[in-house]
Amino acid sequence: MTHILAIDQGTTSSRAILFDEDMAIAHVAQQEFTQIYPQSGWVEHDVEEIWDSVVSVCKEVVAKSDDIAAIGITNQRETTIVWNRETGKPIHNAIVWQDRRTSAFCDELKAEGFEAEITQRTGLLADPYFSATKVRYILQSVEGAQDLADAGKLAFGTVDSFLIWRMTGGKRHVTDATNAARTMLYNIRDGVWDETICTRFNIPMSMLPEVLDCAADFGATDMFGPELPILGVAGDQQAATIGQACFEPGMLKSTYGTGCFALLNTGDELVTSQNRLLGTIAYQLDGKTTYALEGSIFIAGAVVQWLRDGLGIIEDAKDTHALAEKADPSVELYLVPAFTGLGAPYWDAEARGAIFGLTRNAGPAEFARAALESVGFQTRDLLEAMHADWAGAEKGTLRVDGGMSASDWAMQFLADIIGAPVDRPKVLETTALGAAWLAGMRAGVYPTQDEFAATWALERQFSPTMPAADKDRRFAGWKNAISRTKT
Repeated sequence: MTHILAIDQGTTSSRAILFDEDMAIAHVAQQEFTQIYPQSGWVEHDVEEIWDSVVSVCKEVVAKSDDIAAIGITNQRETTIVWNRETGKPIHNAIVWQDRRTSAFCDELKAEGFEAEITQRTGLLADPYFSATKVRYILQSVEGAQDLADAGKLAFGTVDSFLIWRMTGGKRHVTDATNAARTMLYNIRDGVWDETICTRFNIPMSMLPEVLDCAADFGATDMFGPELPILGVAGDQQAATIGQACFEPGMLKSTYGTGCFALLNTGDELVTSQNRLLGTIAYQLDGKTTYALEGSIFIAGAVVQWLRDGLGIIEDAKDTHALAEKADPSVELYLVPAFTGLGAPYWDAEARGAIFGLTRNAGPAEFARAALESVGFQTRDLLEAMHADWAGAEKGTLRVDGGMSASDWAMQFLADIIGAPVDRPKVLETTALGAAWLAGMRAGVYPTQDEFAATWALERQFSPTMPAADKDRRFAGWKNAISRTKT
């Protein structure tokens, strides 16, 4: 058995990718699912629709091969599912990482000084982004939920945990260290669920899954034919860090999916950010934790979806590049895509999107350019904060991946605005590749960590070409737009 099935359960779609013995993609299946917006700033998913989409794409891919050794899973991270252990049914829609409904409670935590406790223990901030406040909301909002939880009848998990529970027929309630680190309930210094935080949120610790290494024995499933072991799990951004082979301290990657997430490997040092970045776990292998600094942007690829679905000015995401090239250079639009608040380093849950610099000449092309530029500007915000936080973050090459990284225009602007080279790998599916490598390495069919790092291959490097004066002027305009958007 030489192939690995990678399940990439994302924010807008579920994918199954079959990797061959050379870690090359052999087959892909993808299925989108519904985004539910009950109110402004609220985002939900139908858990059963997620489950059905995962089963569907896995069956489609598995039918292509009888040579699968193991399964690796990567997932949207902070998205929160609570289900009944006896029935196996979710008691509420999944509350998505983008959801901001618990912002008032987060303000309470800050006012009482509890955010400092959270940051010290978890590396995170008191923000609706993370799972803990979402769990609390579900327990408080669903009739009888708190009593059921107190009686040990409810389970909580991020999406990986729920999938494994279902795939193993309820035999395994587990997660990995990277997903646990995003819940705001896990003490990343001590490697345990934090009793103090759980008590403050009134979340019984009986709800929580067992935490394992990223490469471990998570269980096995016979849902897709012969029994297959699940041997690798990592949250999507950590999986991308692994897939980009960012194994050395100081290495940096940025993934451009629905949001944008930059991770800087800080080795065995957990850096406490002074610039509202997050301390987190990059990966955990053989019981050894490697830490990272992370900056999170809520809206990256989603701004292109907005151009398509909201404004109707493009028919397909790939049209954005060509449209941006037609933009009038004399019109400098700034689009701040704070559709669900601002992420790092601002963390303003109440901010909403804004456009500055509108003139009569502004049209679809200028909007397309501003949308792509917003991602570059936000990335620079993150990188500047990282450089300020950690001396090891010397300005070096940025490795990129994710759907938007396929846009030459966007990546060139990114290199220009950050003033550093941007490396795009030959394999853009680095998130799925990271999950596949974890499982394949555990199964003994893929190479060791060092050997895997040596296989990383460059497709193209984008070097900065924008004059320094233009770069500084454009970024100053962005900072002005941000200052006028923040609440």
